[in-house]
Amino acid sequence: MKKVILSAVLFTALLSSCTKEEVKKCNCGLILSDDASDYSVNIKNDCSGNVKKWTLYPNDWYNAYVGSRYCISNTTSW
Repeated sequence: MKKVILSAVLFTALLSSCTKEEVKKCNCGLILSDDASDYSVNIKNDCSGNVKKWTLYPNDWYNAYVGSRYCISNTTSW
């Protein structure tokens, strides 16, 4: 009886580990444009498709290239 219960538990654990979906980060998106006058970028959200303007610190802005993906750390989505 112990073997049957142990087998059932292992089978359930194996099955549940195979069904986990990758969690998509909804605070990331594609940089569509940038503006050097105020160190801002327009980012299209990966999840919602919304476009929002974000003002970055100069050092962050220098590494945020148009056409690349960028994640905003102080928000969960937009």
